[in-house]
Amino acid sequence: MQLVEDIFSSFKSRYVHLSYEEHDMVTANTQAVTHAAFLSMGTAWRNSSAYPWETTRYVSGIEVVKVNITLRIYAAKWHVYAGLAILNPSAQKQIQQYARSCTELFKLMVEGREAELAERVWAARSSVFGWDKDEEGGEKDGRAPILLGEDVLDQFSLGQKTEGRGSPNSHLSLLAMVDCWAKLGIRPFEHLEVAGTPVFMLWIGESGEMGKQLISGVAEYLFRSKTLLASAISAALSDKVHRPDDIEFCVAARGWSECVSFGNFDLYQRRFSETAGECGKRLAVHRR
Repeated sequence: MQLVEDIFSSFKSRYVHLSYEEHDMVTANTQAVTHAAFLSMGTAWRNSSAYPWETTRYVSGIEVVKVNITLRIYAAKWHVYAGLAILNPSAQKQIQQYARSCTELFKLMVEGREAELAERVWAARSSVFGWDKDEEGGEKDGRAPILLGEDVLDQFSLGQKTEGRGSPNSHLSLLAMVDCWAKLGIRPFEHLEVAGTPVFMLWIGESGEMGKQLISGVAEYLFRSKTLLASAISAALSDKVHRPDDIEFCVAARGWSECVSFGNFDLYQRRFSETAGECGKRLAVHRR
């Protein structure tokens, strides 16, 4: 190990020494649930045969970030994600909890149990980010607030905004992610400096070093603002436009959880490749 450190000393890198158990836990905490969320999004699109770039409901802001990171995942190799999900016990546990969080939150939505849904979401916000219900997300542990707002994100669009414009959705994928971390007692920000991947940092946000602006994390972006989060809770209970998409997402999340629990690499590859292939075809048609 000393030889390796000597060889790489010219890079001026910062070394973090971990046991393999600690490494697996940190890896799972920074990647397992984020991958499950993106994989579920793509599968939901395929199962419903409705893709964001072909509709006018998900064309700007947070949605563009979610769509592009999902496509980034599916443009990579399936075995990278399968290995992490299936061979890491910590990851398996988190993916299963993510599916449970999706299901339980969706049940509260369709049953109209407003008080329970709101209490659970605000409690997750406090547990993961440390902000009380009445507190607007601010600086914490030396982290500055996100600098990219909806006005900036809206400059990146997948199409014209017409159908459902101005109608917020539940952001079930984000609510379930933070709820999952809360249920498992995970504080993902604690592991950012150790193993923060680009996808993870885009997903929840990370304060860059050397004065770089904050990378816009969509989960933190949603949960930081009391107004946006309250709007998502309200939409989860009353909005019917996005309800079919929430159903497909919930089913897809459970499907990926079962796939991982079976430990079947062939099934994982099939699910991944079918979605990746279909996304590629629909994108090609759209570009033409």
